[in-house]
Amino acid sequence: MWRIRPKLVACHKKSLQLAAARHMSADNNDGVKVMGIRREDYGSQWERRAPLAPSHVKTLIESGVKVLVQDSNRRAYPIQDYENAGAEIQEDLSEASFILGVKQVPIPRLVANKTFCFFSHTIKAQVENMPLLDAILEKNIRLIDYEKIVDDSGKRLVAFGKFAGLAGMINILHGMGLRLLALGHHTPFLHIAAAHNYRDSSMARQAVREAGYEIALGRLPKSIGPMTFVFMGAGNVSQGAQEIISELPLEYVRPCDLKDVAENGDHRKAYATVVRRKDHLVHKDGGKFNLEEYTNHPERFRSVFSERIAPYSSCIINGIFWDVNHPRFLSNMDTKTLLSPEMSPKTDEAPGCPRLPHRLIAICDITADPGGAIEFVTECTSIEAPFTLYDADHRHQHFKSLRFSGDGVLVCSIDNMPTQLPREATDFFGDLLLPWVPEMLKSDATIPLEKQHLSRVVYDAVIASNGELAPKYHYIADLRKKTDPSLAVVNGAEKQKVLLLGSGYVSGPVVEYLTRDTGIEVTIASSIKDEAEDLASKYDNTRAVYLNVKSHEAHLHQLVKKHDIVISLLPIPFHPMVAEVCLEHRKNLVTASYTSPAMRALHKDAVDAGVIFLNECGLDPGIDHMLSMECFDYIHDKGGKVTSFESWAGGLPAPEHSENPLRYKFSWSPYGVLSGLGRDAKFLRNKKEVYIPPGHLMKSSKDMTFLPGFNLQGYPNRDSTQYVFTYGVQTVDNFIRGSLRYKGYCHASNGLFQLGLIDNNPHSALHEEAPAITWRELMCGHFGQDTGTSANVLKQMVFEKLGEDEEAANVVDELGLLADSPAERNGTLLQSLSNHLSKRLAYRDGERDLVIMRNQAGVEWSNGNRETHEVSLVVYGDPYGFSAMAKTVGYPAAIGAKMILEGEIVEKGVMIPLGKNIYKPILNRLKVEDIMASTNIKYH
Repeated sequence: MWRIRPKLVACHKKSLQLAAARHMSADNNDGVKVMGIRREDYGSQWERRAPLAPSHVKTLIESGVKVLVQDSNRRAYPIQDYENAGAEIQEDLSEASFILGVKQVPIPRLVANKTFCFFSHTIKAQVENMPLLDAILEKNIRLIDYEKIVDDSGKRLVAFGKFAGLAGMINILHGMGLRLLALGHHTPFLHIAAAHNYRDSSMARQAVREAGYEIALGRLPKSIGPMTFVFMGAGNVSQGAQEIISELPLEYVRPCDLKDVAENGDHRKAYATVVRRKDHLVHKDGGKFNLEEYTNHPERFRSVFSERIAPYSSCIINGIFWDVNHPRFLSNMDTKTLLSPEMSPKTDEAPGCPRLPHRLIAICDITADPGGAIEFVTECTSIEAPFTLYDADHRHQHFKSLRFSGDGVLVCSIDNMPTQLPREATDFFGDLLLPWVPEMLKSDATIPLEKQHLSRVVYDAVIASNGELAPKYHYIADLRKKTDPSLAVVNGAEKQKVLLLGSGYVSGPVVEYLTRDTGIEVTIASSIKDEAEDLASKYDNTRAVYLNVKSHEAHLHQLVKKHDIVISLLPIPFHPMVAEVCLEHRKNLVTASYTSPAMRALHKDAVDAGVIFLNECGLDPGIDHMLSMECFDYIHDKGGKVTSFESWAGGLPAPEHSENPLRYKFSWSPYGVLSGLGRDAKFLRNKKEVYIPPGHLMKSSKDMTFLPGFNLQGYPNRDSTQYVFTYGVQTVDNFIRGSLRYKGYCHASNGLFQLGLIDNNPHSALHEEAPAITWRELMCGHFGQDTGTSANVLKQMVFEKLGEDEEAANVVDELGLLADSPAERNGTLLQSLSNHLSKRLAYRDGERDLVIMRNQAGVEWSNGNRETHEVSLVVYGDPYGFSAMAKTVGYPAAIGAKMILEGEIVEKGVMIPLGKNIYKPILNRLKVEDIMASTNIKYH
């Protein structure tokens, strides 16, 4: 049985006494070196460790060091043990020149002009600890960080790593027992408790050993398949975790053999594999892993872990160091694939003996590095709430609760694992730290660092000294500007630069919002230069440039390279091209359009490049997603189930300006709206998919009963069924997303479609070099009639072609499509009709528009009660300012872009605003712009 050996302290004693004498210099009036050990009063109530155990203190005292220890009833070693070792127990540590702790020190408890040694968590410019670093610099404190006490190869010499592994492995086995039970399987893991429930690791090992005995007897259900444990890394963390798992009947296999044992292994034992860099990293050009090249150029490599190893893993234990330049081994998209039904083990099942929903049951991220090697882990768990269920279909949302049922993979990511075994961890850590204490005692924070003659190991571990960052850590100042962009303005750095592609009606709110911040400059790039210059003239820090993205790709590259972020309000076909340019220059991108397949295909490249492509951040799509997820998250967090969902949205003229044949007006090109008339659609009704084929969309419309004063109708919008999984509401029987119009629109539009006017094929009469033509003449040719045919005869033909529908025929006439007015020659019937209606149905001065959105979610609670949650959004435009459509599309896009600039969104890749960390701030900031929804609940 493995255990800490106390005699390790004794073997240090003689060398320690010599070292202490060598480093000794007067520190108090008696010439005795004085050090202090502070109580742990930062953060968690569970922090019971100390940097040195009583046995280590005794050794120091016998070497001539005076040791002061602050009292603490929470510390695992009682204060009497330190007192018996010879320490002086007192609150005031000001006599000590050198003060030891474990975790961060609260700012008020820092003592000026002292040397402190603790885990500061500042070397990555962690935003939450920058005030602490500022205080250390201000108080002229010399900070030594355990994390940077390393040997020549970079291996840490003083760490709790092994005990993080021990505790993490115990916890995840405990969690697997509960998770498997929730999935319908009693297993031997159920009798393993959380690590902090054991007096020491030997008790925990005994519990694991007993579970292993049960497994060897065949008491692990066959329907869940063989258990496979994958250890990422082979360092101290991994070794500690492997010591616990070794108590099971265990067979180690090579990573390349994991697939075979996962599919054909023996359920009476467990399988484990250790994954090193060479096992999952390959050169992007197809070559093999090369350590030297990877060390210098990690960006040249990618991980194949998700393809070759993860699909055959029951439990992944992460113990590897990850840097922002390193490839992740599990992206969000990878995780979504791993948690799909296709990943269910191919085992026999029967009633009462179900298969697992997917092979991957649990992930233990012992590194507890949010946004690190496992992309979806964006926050740590805690000892009191150690687990979370992560469901990739909810687009990376965590749901913390005491329940273990539901969709997803169990995750444990406690950031202070070792404190669950505090005595052993203290002994282990102290053994490693003790040899370096005499040299640290030599440190005098009032003397320049370069004059201290410290060893390379200690010198390189000094983060700050003499009111400045140590030379090796000057990079923290630069990193802070990236992790905390607000510092850039404070320190007088250059303004942040936004490139806005497009100058249409939506652009105004984007520019207006962004330029409220004097630290932001906006460049409007547009093919309509006068329009862009007019917009730029209204706002400070804004300029306009001419750009045709289709013809001037080189100019686009130059512009993107010079800016920090790009907002594209161009038509959706241009977005993938813009995204490719952003990828090349590692720039973030925001759009308000649907995410096309071409854009989705760039996800992995965006992750590898470390950039954010935030799409669907407008109205519809955009605000509709956000209000939907806000509703769903509320229901799920309260333990409810979503049984049905309808989402309807539309931009309309205000009722007083809607009197025209279509009951509709355009403030932008009608092309998108008109071309959509020929789309198909799909939605869910009574758990069955309903498909609307092309050409039948307008016929499928129905009258709306909500907000009856608006006299609305709606029709399905695209493929609604995909959002059942995107939103994470697979419990619904009915699900539809649709568009809103005033009654009469669908009937009138369907007439245009039936007449073949929504045709985007080239038309000879509409070629730019063709002779001038009127709408009457164009319609004559369209119906195969002589161009001299009168309008009355044409109208009769329209009447007959529309099934003698007089109302629909009148629409064609009233829209001027039978008149002798010139038809613009724009190449196709659809494009010419679009340009015609953009003028005929344009908003006039003083007219205003309207945006209506309505979400309805059916809810069933655990007690059987049912409700309907109705979320309504109504926004009117300003007749002499921004339209409602411009505000509800432009402001979300601008807010999303500013959140990226300010580091509020850390997840990388192609995404839409479904996470709480994105939609909550946007919805809150939209309220300031008077864009807010109301909620009504109906009880059944």
